Amino acid sequence: MSDDNNATVVITDIRKALAAADDEAKQKPACLLVVGGELNGSIFNLPVGETVVGRNPDCSIPLDFHGISRRHFTISVDDSDVTLTDLASANGTYLNNDKVTSPLILKRGDMIKIGSVALKFLPKGDPERLTYDKLLEEAHTDGLTKCYNKTYFNNSLELEVKKSKVTGKPLTLIIFDLDHFKKLNDNYGHDAGDYVLKEKSHIIRDHGIRNGDVFARYGGEEFCILLPNTNLKQGFEIAERLRSLIQKHEFIYDGKRLPVTASVGIADYRQGVNTGTDLFKRADKAVYMSKEGGRNQVNFFKG
Repeated sequence: MSDDNNATVVITDIRKALAAADDEAKQKPACLLVVGGELNGSIFNLPVGETVVGRNPDCSIPLDFHGISRRHFTISVDDSDVTLTDLASANGTYLNNDKVTSPLILKRGDMIKIGSVALKFLPKGDPERLTYDKLLEEAHTDGLTKCYNKTYFNNSLELEVKKSKVTGKPLTLIIFDLDHFKKLNDNYGHDAGDYVLKEKSHIIRDHGIRNGDVFARYGGEEFCILLPNTNLKQGFEIAERLRSLIQKHEFIYDGKRLPVTASVGIADYRQGVNTGTDLFKRADKAVYMSKEGGRNQVNFFKG
C-alpha cells in the first residue's frame, strides 16, 4: 500500500473516532465538575428536574465541607435552561465571583463557588466531559478486575452510612473472600489467580449488581458489595445466590478446572454503627465466622 493510501486510512480512522466521541458526548447529561480540593475531578450529573446541593447526606449532591449549608443551592434542569438558585445559604452562593441573589441561567464554563468548593458547569452533550470521565474512571477503578477500587469504596461506604443515619433507610454490606487463594496461586501460578479474580468479578457484576450498588475490589482476593436500600434478609439472599454461582462456575485455566469457592460475610446498618469503618468491621467478622465454620458459606454479623 502506498504512503498516500496509508495516510487516507489514518485520517478515516481519526474521523471515525471523533464521530464516535461526539455521539458518546451527546448522550451525557449536564454536570458539575469539581475543580481543586480533595474532590478534584469528581463529576456530578444534573438530571432533568431539581438537584439539591448541600451538606446534608440526603442532598442530591452531598458536600460535607466547611462553609456549606445543609441545603445550599438548587439547580433546575428542563428542556431549555439550567437554573441556579441559592437557598438562603449562610455564606452565599457565588457565580463567577458574583453573589447569587436571584435565580440565574447557567452557561458553559460557569464557575459556582460555595465555601471552599468550586464547581464548573458543563452543559448536556459537552465533549469536554469525556476527558474527565476517563480520568475519573482510571482514578476509581481497579486495573485488573475493572471494579471500583478501595479508595472509591471507602468514600462511598462513609457517605452511605451517613445517609442511613439521616434517613433511616436500610444499608447492607457484603464481603467476599476467596478460599485458599494463596494455595491456588502457588499450585497453578499467578496468571491463573488473576484469571480467577477477573472471572469472579464478571459473575458478581453480571448476576448481583443493581443500579446504585457499589461493587469494589478491596484488596487481594477480597471484594465488597455495598447495597443501599437493602435490608439484611435481602442482602443474605443476594450473597447466598452469588456464593452458589461462584461454587458452581467452571473456572477453566490452561485446560484445568480450578477449585474456587468464597467465604462471605454480611452486616447491616443498625444501632452501634456510627461510621463506615464500624460497618466494615462487622461484615469482616462475619467473613471470619464463615472461614471458621468450614468456608464456602455465608454468615451475618451477630452482635
